[in-house]
Amino acid sequence: MRSRTAEWFETKIRYEKTMEDGLQKKVTEAYVVDALSFTEAEETIIKEMSSYISGEFNVTDIKKAAYKEVFFSDNPQDDRWYKAKLQFIIIDEKSGKEKLTAVNYLVQSNTLQNAINNVETVMNTGMQDWKLASVAETTLMDVFEHDGSKHVNKPVEDDRPEYEDAMAEEMRIAAEEQEATTQEQ
Repeated sequence: MRSRTAEWFETKIRYEKTMEDGLQKKVTEAYVVDALSFTEAEETIIKEMSSYISGEFNVTDIKKAAYKEVFFSDNPQDDRWYKAKLQFIIIDEKSGKEKLTAVNYLVQSNTLQNAINNVETVMNTGMQDWKLASVAETTLMDVFEHDGSKHVNKPVEDDRPEYEDAMAEEMRIAAEEQEATTQEQ
């Protein structure tokens, strides 16, 4: 299990899917993407789904997710997504009373019981008191993480400002002229 904290967006796409009986049917599927803005979320889901869907599809909805952290499973059979609501027990410093603060998480698993086990696996590594309020299966098909390696500003082999290119060209011409003058003498 690993967890990832990010800005998550729930997106929905609508397209014609070929069903098991061979008929075409319009379906709407929900996906989650890691993005910094609605625009980036739309761009990401279009890019990700273009490799899976042949034909046209529309992004019909984008909204910020109610969770900031996703628990990813290492088990390849875990193909479902569950929303887990946890309550953290916090002591109010002024009154000395216990307060419950609810936090939502998205958990990858193949069964409800395994989702609960996955939450416990991640949460029992911490020191904070918590209790599981609810776990429910979602209709989410998949979660796409942001691939930072594609967005890192890597220097291109010939990544020079234009003025340097102009200076290099002038120097090359000057060197050729000087060489031509030397050969004439």
